Amino acid sequence: MAFQFTLSDAEKQYLKTIAREAIEAGLKRQPYAPSEPPTATLREHLGAFVTLTLHGELRGCIGHVLGDAPLYTTVAQMARAAAFEDPRFPSLTAREFAVAALEISILSPVTPCPDPEQVEVGRHGLIVNRHGRSGLLLPQVAVDWGWTRDEFLAHTCRKAGLPEHCWRQTGTQLFWFEAVVF
Repeated sequence: MAFQFTLSDAEKQYLKTIAREAIEAGLKRQPYAPSEPPTATLREHLGAFVTLTLHGELRGCIGHVLGDAPLYTTVAQMARAAAFEDPRFPSLTAREFAVAALEISILSPVTPCPDPEQVEVGRHGLIVNRHGRSGLLLPQVAVDWGWTRDEFLAHTCRKAGLPEHCWRQTGTQLFWFEAVVF
């Protein structure tokens, strides 16, 4: 069943605004609490990722998979984390922030994937778990890189630090989700 969550343009703009405000506050080393959202939809408990890019290159991406807090607070927290806590990158600078592109992904609930053959590139995001290691790739990653389904599965395994064909092995757990990306 397809993820039936939708956002109006105004709701998307609100989330982008609070994401940017959260990062601006972080640059000033100030706390940040987003304003109360204008709609009940933004209070729903859903997971979210915030991705920052500079000139088309990844600059930070952090998310929270579980929908255990209101969406608007999760987006603000993940924006700040993507800017300052992604261990792959140094903290974002004010100069970088001025030209950074920001993308928000709102996640559906995560469920076990019944069959890897059902994974659709561009529709599904993946999580692989095996031997205490896990890796996650958002649905848009496979599209951005032009991967096939099997390549997407392999790269998700590699993201977990596992052999790229581990998704085919007994004992590997595969989960999927969908996302609204803007």
